[in-house]
Formats: sequence, C-alpha cells, structure tokens
Amino acid sequence: MARYTRTRLLFGNDFERLQNGKIILLGVGGVGSFCLDCLYRNGITDITIVDFDTYDQTNQNRQMWSELHEHEIKVEALKEHYPEIKIIHKRIDEEWVKNFNFDEYDLVLDAIDDTKAKLALAQKCYKKLISSFGSAKRVDPTKVQVADIWKSYGDKFGSKIRYELRKRKFSKKYKVIFSSEEAQIKEKGSFMGVTATFGLTMCAEAIKMLRKK
Repeated sequence: MARYTRTRLLFGNDFERLQNGKIILLGVGGVGSFCLDCLYRNGITDITIVDFDTYDQTNQNRQMWSELHEHEIKVEALKEHYPEIKIIHKRIDEEWVKNFNFDEYDLVLDAIDDTKAKLALAQKCYKKLISSFGSAKRVDPTKVQVADIWKSYGDKFGSKIRYELRKRKFSKKYKVIFSSEEAQIKEKGSFMGVTATFGLTMCAEAIKMLRKK
C-alpha cells in the first residue's frame, strides 16, 4: 500500500511486526489522540481505544479532530478518522482496570490522569505498559523524557505515583513519559507543543517495543 511506502523504507522487515501489533490505548485526549494518530499513520491499526468523555471547546487547543466534533463522544468521533480501530466507551477507573482482560494485547498505553487507575494498571500490566505522567502546565517540549518509573523525576504527579506504588510494596519497572520542566502555573493550562510531544513519544516507544518482539 502506497501510504506506507516511506514507513517501510525506514523500518524495513520490522514493518510487518508493526502491522501485526495489537495495542490498547487508554485515554484519547491531548496525549492519547496524538499517539493514536502516530500509530495509525505508521501501519499499526489493530488498536482498541478506551475513553468515556465527549469533546467540548476547551479541548480544541490540544486534541486531534476536536474542532470537528464538539459535543460528540470521543471514541465514536475518532472511529470516523481511523476506521480500523476498535472502540470502548467506558470510564477508566480502578474497578474497570481490575476487571478488564489485557491478555490479548501486546502493549497497554496509559494516557489517563486517574491516579488509582494508573496504580492498578502498573500493578496489573507493568510488563507491557507505557504510562504518561503530567503534560499540562508546561511549555518546553525538549524537557520530555522516557525512563523507567523509578528513574523519573521533576513531576509532582509522577512523585505521587511512585509514593503510592512503594506503599503497595510494588518495585517492578515499567516505562513512563514525563517532563523534567517545573510546572509554570498552578491551574491546569496546557500547550499542544508539550502534550503532543508526550503522545508522539509514547508512539515512538510503542514502535520500539513492537520491533523488539
């Protein structure tokens, strides 16, 4: 297929691994929507997205396609643009994570901001998890980094996650995306230059892991 010509040139024989990859993406907001777009454009189409939210005007500074689908359910709107994906319109909370079967997926991508759900994901899916920490309140995309959970720093949200995992006697490693930049404001303002960088970095890490399988 011509649409993947340049992707094939770059990834060579590994492109087949990408096409065979099976991913579940939790949250399709400012981080998740860019991750989805990146995955799909590079030949990964067996993707299940999970989100409960609808689009409103405040999403339009940072979320893919939001200006075209105001008041619509996000997962249903995104299905129009990425027709091969599967969608689950559910709120992702701790109970949902504990009850959902992640076994069929190669990777679990976490772009949510619910603390208890993130902790449950870490404990259940750490072997194939890539998790996003806080992308709001920041302006410098060059500060976005990838590390294992215990080497991340400079993010109060990430610090809280590490603290809570230690309380649960959890010491396993998994990949996280974080920014070392200090928050610029107390309110939850956001800049697409940073939120999109988180999403694209998550996509790049997912591709890296699929190529190793």
